[in-house]
Formats: sequence, C-alpha cells, structure tokens
Amino acid sequence: MNDGISIREFSRREHVSDTLVHRAIKQGRLRLNEDKKLDPKLVGSPWREGNAVGGKPAPKAANTVQQVFAPKAISPLAANIDVPLDESLEDAAERLLKSGAVRMLPYGEALQNKENYLALLRQLEFEQKSGELIELSMAERVLFEGARAQRDAWLNWPARVGAMIAADLGLEADRVTEILTTHVHKHIEQLGEPDVDFRSE
Repeated sequence: MNDGISIREFSRREHVSDTLVHRAIKQGRLRLNEDKKLDPKLVGSPWREGNAVGGKPAPKAANTVQQVFAPKAISPLAANIDVPLDESLEDAAERLLKSGAVRMLPYGEALQNKENYLALLRQLEFEQKSGELIELSMAERVLFEGARAQRDAWLNWPARVGAMIAADLGLEADRVTEILTTHVHKHIEQLGEPDVDFRSE
C-alpha cells in the first residue's frame, strides 16, 4: 500500500513552493521513498531548518520524525508577567517557557507564523514609506497643534471684532470686548481638550 504523498501535495501542506521542496531533496534534508514520494509524517518536521542557517544541509536523519516546538508568543504583555528592566531576551524567553504561560507550536506552524508576521511588517513599512500610514505620535501631535491653533484664534477673536461690533451698535468698545471674551472662554471650556482614540475601530 502506498502511504507516500507527492511533492506537490507535500508543498501544499507545508505552504511552500515545489522548488523549495525539490531543493531540500537535492540537499539531503528530505528523502524520497522508493516510489518517489514523501512520507506525510515529515509535514511539520524541521526539514527547513537548513534554510534558516544559510542553506547548510541537515543531518542524515532528516526523514526521522522529530517534533520541534517554538513559542507562539513570548510577549510579557500577552503572558501578563512582570518583566525586570535589566532582563536579557534569552533570560526572558527561558523564564516564560518555565512559567508555562506560553503556548507551544510545532516547528512548521511556528515558522509559518513567523513568515506571516514578517510579511505584515513589510506591508506596514511599505505603507509608511508611501505615506498611507503615519505614526500615532505624529497624528496626535498634528491634532494637538490644530486644536491649539483654533483655541488661539478664538481667544484673539474678541479683541479683533469687539471694537467693530461696538461701533455698529453704538456701544462702548471695551465693554463689548469684555463680554465677548467672557463668552468665548466659556465656549472653549465647554469644548474641552481633543480626545480621539486612534486605536478604536
């Protein structure tokens, strides 16, 4: 009975190109059965590990099923764990692994997640360089400066128009300016500070 799978099917299950699988076979990191098919148990095994270290071939036991795990996330925020400020990345990773707060993934799935995150990072970098995406701090600064310019314009308005309004109405200029200033201050207090949450959807 033939239990092997084709190179195309193996590539589909691993979410990689046929070319990458052919290269791994040529380098000895994957071996074909006598029927020129691959063992389905190799899906999720660390056969791609050679690519990550500069294309060096893996040991001859590449067809042995070895379950290699990698953490899905080692973010202290995700794990809800206090992190010492002077802690190195290696120490943080070891502590998180020992705490059991990090869910582990098979090597293949962890590598796929890594590639997906790298693709998203490249997309964000492209959007930032093309001007479609700006930093949150810059957006907040622009909003703050715009609100401050409007506030200053309102505060200067009574002094600019008070005398003209008083002349049109035949009233005392200082008194009209004073009344306008009082109402403008009340209006600004009601408006308050700009409060926009850019993170909300």
